[in-house]
Amino acid sequence: MLKSLNEPGREIPIRAETEVLVAGAGMAGVSAALAAARHGKKVMLVEREFALGGMATLGLITIYLPLCDGMGHQLVFGQGEELLRLSIKYGYEGKYPAAWLDGGSEEERKSQRFMVQFNPQLFALTLEELLLSAGVDILYGTVVTDTVVEDGFIKAVVVENKSGRTAIAVESVIDCTGDADICHYSGAPTVLNETGNGLASWYYYYDGSEVRLKMFGLADVVPDRKDSADANGNSPFTAEKTACLDQSFRFSGVDGYELSRAVLTAHRKMFDDILAQKETNPAFVPVTMSTIPLVRMSRRIAGLYTMEESDDHVRLPDSVGMTGDWCKRGPAYEIPFGALHCAEVRNLLAAGRAISTSLAMWNVTRVIPPCVVSGQAAGTAAALGNDFMQTDIARLQRVLEADGVKLHL
Repeated sequence: MLKSLNEPGREIPIRAETEVLVAGAGMAGVSAALAAARHGKKVMLVEREFALGGMATLGLITIYLPLCDGMGHQLVFGQGEELLRLSIKYGYEGKYPAAWLDGGSEEERKSQRFMVQFNPQLFALTLEELLLSAGVDILYGTVVTDTVVEDGFIKAVVVENKSGRTAIAVESVIDCTGDADICHYSGAPTVLNETGNGLASWYYYYDGSEVRLKMFGLADVVPDRKDSADANGNSPFTAEKTACLDQSFRFSGVDGYELSRAVLTAHRKMFDDILAQKETNPAFVPVTMSTIPLVRMSRRIAGLYTMEESDDHVRLPDSVGMTGDWCKRGPAYEIPFGALHCAEVRNLLAAGRAISTSLAMWNVTRVIPPCVVSGQAAGTAAALGNDFMQTDIARLQRVLEADGVKLHL
């Protein structure tokens, strides 16, 4: 058997040019592309799948987690709030935050977190319409496979799709792959989550009376906890859920063969669960399932600043937005621009779950609201220039504030 192959050198055609390339169309990528386009940049959003929203839509993690600190104070504004409202434009599925959207009192806002459950298909289609109307060029079915870096700047991104292997010339790149793939390919420093990821595969089912979401294996939602409950002791996480599908199976999320085995294992357990449900209820019918792996934390950039739990209620001079802690009440964090970039690759930003954080903070920043916050910040920064070591932080902050972002606690 062959052990390796020598691939002959070949010329890769430049198929397209763009000012800002956003890799990955999860919630961070959508937000980054939207922000850059709204500020006049030519933007190309490259996505491996054929729909927008990533884990939120294709993964069926359909809970837009809190925009608040759990103490009645809203922290996430700008596109973070805009996209929450957009997610339920055509109807919500659950957890409607009446205290926040319908003018509730301060006491009511303290007792109910600013979060909602949305329909994934409607949200994906609505996001697509939003980006197209903003002038974003969406390239589906495309995987980034390499970068061309010269003197600390990415000059081109190599992609593969049905057209073969081509390249896109760029001025700047925003890595929203969730796995810091662009950071890895371009030689930016990265950190791998050594704890790995547990198995999960969420699905919707019809039980004969209504369609329900089953959180089959925890990916974003923790078991009920006192500090996530409201004033009456009720947890917001009320959908049917199960613990990790296999405590002995952990996967990194950045190895293709391992990732496929993880998905196959999760599918087998989900199939067994569906068949068991059908035995007790003949009307039980699966409706849809997660179509992408439910990866929580895999690889991230090692940025100029690494967010820590000790940053709770700390004022950071280069803050580009804020977030709370989705699984407990009280904490509030400013997200620094330094967590989005490094010195080694000067025209590269990371957004979403690949920003620079400690392991504990990774769990806080990997969900929708902080992903959108960092995405909007990255897209806005890319609209102002392409050498992020030279970004005028004060100017960036003024633009973000003009766009409705609140920067400090």
